[in-house]
Parts: sequence; structure tokens; C-alpha cells
Amino acid sequence: MQQEILLKVKPEEAQSHEILCQYLAEATGKPIGSITGFRKLKQSLDARSRSQIWINLRLLAFIDEPFIANPLHFSPFPSVAKAKHRVIIIGAGPAGLFAALQLIELGIQPIILERGKDVRARRRDLASLNKDGVLNPESNYCFGEGGAGTYSDGKLYTRSNKRGNIHRILERFVQFGAAESILYEAHPHIGTNKLPNIITAMREAIEAHGGQLLFEQKLTDFTIEKDNITRLFTEKGAVLRGDAVILATGHSARDIYELLHAKGLQITAKSFALGVRIEHPQTCIDSIQYHLANGHRGDFLPPAAYSLVEQVNGRGAFSFCMCPGGIIAPAATSQGALVVNGWSPSKRNNPYANSGMVVSVDVKDAIAFTKEKDPNNPLVLLHFQTAVEQHCYQMGGGGYVAPAQRMADFCANKPSADLPACSYGPGIKPIDLRDALPSFITKTLQAGFQLFGKKMKGFLTNEAVVVATESRTSSPVRIPRDETHLYHPQIMNLYPCGEGAGYAGGIVSAAMDGERVAKAIAEKLGGY
Repeated sequence: MQQEILLKVKPEEAQSHEILCQYLAEATGKPIGSITGFRKLKQSLDARSRSQIWINLRLLAFIDEPFIANPLHFSPFPSVAKAKHRVIIIGAGPAGLFAALQLIELGIQPIILERGKDVRARRRDLASLNKDGVLNPESNYCFGEGGAGTYSDGKLYTRSNKRGNIHRILERFVQFGAAESILYEAHPHIGTNKLPNIITAMREAIEAHGGQLLFEQKLTDFTIEKDNITRLFTEKGAVLRGDAVILATGHSARDIYELLHAKGLQITAKSFALGVRIEHPQTCIDSIQYHLANGHRGDFLPPAAYSLVEQVNGRGAFSFCMCPGGIIAPAATSQGALVVNGWSPSKRNNPYANSGMVVSVDVKDAIAFTKEKDPNNPLVLLHFQTAVEQHCYQMGGGGYVAPAQRMADFCANKPSADLPACSYGPGIKPIDLRDALPSFITKTLQAGFQLFGKKMKGFLTNEAVVVATESRTSSPVRIPRDETHLYHPQIMNLYPCGEGAGYAGGIVSAAMDGERVAKAIAEKLGGY
């Protein structure tokens, strides 16, 4: 017999198989010997009480029958080397990789073009950026095998239930090497140190079954005949043809937006958010969230996280991509422009906690800040994003050194004489951030930080450092597509996909969108 049981246990008890079996025996009225094992179906942490932190568990108990480990529901991949149809995928991020795997399942050959390098070669370029301030515009935290997600944390939490099967995406990650804990954790996380091996395993499976992944092949042009893309051209002179094209280039491929615009294809400006990264000592966040006197959470609690949102004069200010036990990373993709992001290793064991703190931006904000005067220009928000990044680079003094200010000083409009230690590799420079960011951003953040400090006593502190600029929260452009068939309204075999097209907001939602587009293509080609 199998039975689902809900338990509320202490953190140290949640890690003991014997104690959990005892609780299951008590809950079912069976002797402990009848409990042959259990699967965790859901696990979440409840730190609302000041007296005791709890772990909420939903377990599937096996009673008087053999225990069966968690099965993965995937069929073997067929070989598609000689498939009737082939699809060209632009971009090897989560949308592109999951689209490729889905196409193989459906008997279609995927050919992935990736402008960057494979994960191993890409790591060397990241080291040069962090240590020496030397950027490779085609191989960095955003471009390369696995996309931005590979080296920016690997958080797998999404609310996009209507876009696809979240559990299927998580199972796929487990299939290629992720820990099974992501199947039941409330906020699953893989970690930047583990994702590269998982991405490599996905690529090897694609290649082993007849797909191809071509690195350092940047798309530069394409031809259109009778409402279809007929040929694609890369910077290195490759010419490719396919039955369909999936555009999964991520939110930082500005040249793609400019290419589509130059070709006269429909794109639209899309509101996004821009702001800063804020970094606290992890002990500070632990003390606030776990109600600790000394910040030492012990061996059984994870590094504490937070999620904050406020409305300030009708404008949203909110935390984004919070990384407990994490690191602030340089995420620029072009020379002379500064972008910061955050990531955490799987153990989340760095001494700092960082999060994006961003403000919503729309077209009227961009027009007020830039020289752009046409509100109908679909690139207006992209130009605003670029201008802010370039200005912050200049304020940092070059070498991807970031302008920064202590948090309380920032809120008080007071220059910081010095700065606390920070995880950001290229270094930080004390600057009045009002000189680095648009005034509507700094004023909204200042008011937001005051409100956040009231929610979390001790959050507003000069122990924290504010680092500019966090600007790649999402795409500032949307590429339209047919709601039913998912192709571009002007090009019948072009399928905008994932974050770069404006249809996803993270690894899982991008992966789900990749699968969804792959199924739409297969249905059109008669293979689904």
C-alpha cells in the first residue's frame, strides 16, 4: 500500500531517514517495520514563528510493499540523423536545448547554432573577465553553451504552470545529472558549479542521436522567400537550410533585434526592469529571516533568502534573482557597457547574499532619458538599457569596475568614504549612485529600501553595498507570434521562443517554451 502523509518536523529531523520513518509509522498506525521507504513529494521551510522553524513535508509512504525509487518518465531517444525534417535552432540556452531534445523525441533533426563557446572553453573567458576585466563579446555570462542560465545560478522556480509541464522539465534535468531533490523542493536550485556538466550531458545526447550543435556560429543574416526563411548565414560563412527556424537567442542578443528590425519584421518594445544588485553578509539575512541573535543558523538550515516587492508612487520596486550564499558577477556582453548579475553554487556556501533590486521601466521613461523621440520605435527600451549600461561603465572608470555605495548612505544621499568587502570580481568604486543611474530609478529604490527595511528589521544597513547596474532582468523587446501556431505573423517558419522573444522569465519557463514551440513545429510538419 502507498499513502501520502503530511508532516511538520524540525530541520534536523527532516534530514533523518529513521526519524521520518518513525513519524510515518505513527501517522499510519503501522509498526515501523511496515514502512519500507518513502519518497519526498514536496518540501518547504516555514520560518514565520520566532520560537521554532519548521520543515513541511509531503511524503509518499510505502507500507508493507517493496519501495520503488522515483521513476523518470522518458522514452528512449530515436536516431534523427536521417530524419525527413530538420529544424535550425538559433541559441543553445534552455529554450534551444529543450526544443532540440523535444524535436528528437518527435523524430525531427535539430541543428543548433550557438554564437558562443562550449561550457569548458567559456569558463576561461569568464575567468579573464573576472580577474583581468577583459570581455569576449561572444563568450561571457550570457553567450555560450547553456545560455545565461549556465553560469547564473540555476534557480528552477517558476509560476508558469499554464505554459507547460514543470515537473517534466525538472525530471529532464534529473535525467541529465541534477539531484533528485529538485523534484520536491519548493524552490529548486541546481547551482552554477553543477549546471555545466548537466548542459554538456544534454549536448552529448543531442549529438548521439543525430542532432548537431555548432559553436562560434553567430547568425548575421537570412533570406526570405514567399513568407519563409530559406537560408541562414553565419559570421564564419556557413549557409544553412531547414524546414523551420527557432529563434531562441536569449534576452541579450541585441544584434538579432536590430537584424529583425532592419528586415522590416514586426517587433515591439516591452517593459522591463532595471536597477542594482545589493549584497549583504549572509549572516545578516540569516539573522533577520531566522530570528537569530548571532546570525549562526547551524548545520540544518539553508542560507536564508528573501523576496520583496513594493509600489512606490505607482511604480514597482522589487527583488529579482535573489542568491543566498552567492556571488555578484560581471554579465556584460558588449565593450564599454557594465552589467551585473548574481549566482550561487549548489551548496550556497559563500559568505554573502545578493539580489537584484529593480524598478519597472516603460517607454515614456526611456524617451525621457534618451535622445529617442519616437514612442513607436520598437528598440526604444533597448536603447535606454544600452545607454544606462554604458554610463555606468564610464562611472566605474573602466575594466568593468562597478560603481557602488553603502546602502544606508545611498538612501541618505551621503557619499560613502569607503566600501565593505564585496564578491564582485572586477572590483567596486565608491560613487554617488545618483550620478550613475536615472533619477526615477534611484528615487524609487531609495523609497523601496526604506519600506523593505520596515518589513525586514536590519535590512537597511551600511553593512550592505549597492552595486550598479542590474539591467538584464528580461528582454526589452518582444517578437510577436501567432497565439495558436507560434510562428511569426510575417514568417510562417520562424518561431520566436524563450526569454529573448519575450515569452519566458527563467530557465524552466524558457525550457517549457522550447518544448511548446518544438511540438508546434512537429504538428505543422506532420510529425506530431
